[in-house]
Amino acid sequence: MTEPVDPDVDLADVRRRRQARRSQLRVLAAVAAGGSIGAAARYGASLLWPTPPAAFPWTTLGVNALGCLVIGVFLVTLTEAWTAPVWVRPFFATGVLGGFTTFSTYCVDIERLVAAGRPGPALTYMAVTVVAAMASVTAGAWITRLILAAVRRKAGRTR
Repeated sequence: MTEPVDPDVDLADVRRRRQARRSQLRVLAAVAAGGSIGAAARYGASLLWPTPPAAFPWTTLGVNALGCLVIGVFLVTLTEAWTAPVWVRPFFATGVLGGFTTFSTYCVDIERLVAAGRPGPALTYMAVTVVAAMASVTAGAWITRLILAAVRRKAGRTR
């Protein structure tokens, strides 16, 4: 015996919503797994290169610039050279690199410098981080496009 069904409810629509929910949970799991890896790598960098409270936060600046460089390389590779499974982008770009780059620590570092009576270095750090992040992501994308173009030219000559 089957249960009564409301004639106004499209069962296919209910199935689609369930599938969408499962898909969203998979993406969330990929982001969470990647984020834990990225955050652990960032924490490792802070242990390897600790920054005293009133010192210029070179480690955070380096981590953010490196993460932005990698995301430039990755996203160009993903969109222009490689068809990856759907979980790769949320896992690596949002999860790993989102957990690795640390703009919340960037804000805390600025506050620490100001609280230590160092507003000049705080303002410098604020500006340099934004410029370094933008320059890094742009350089990563640009260099990757140059490499991909060279590989394509070479592949075209060898055929």
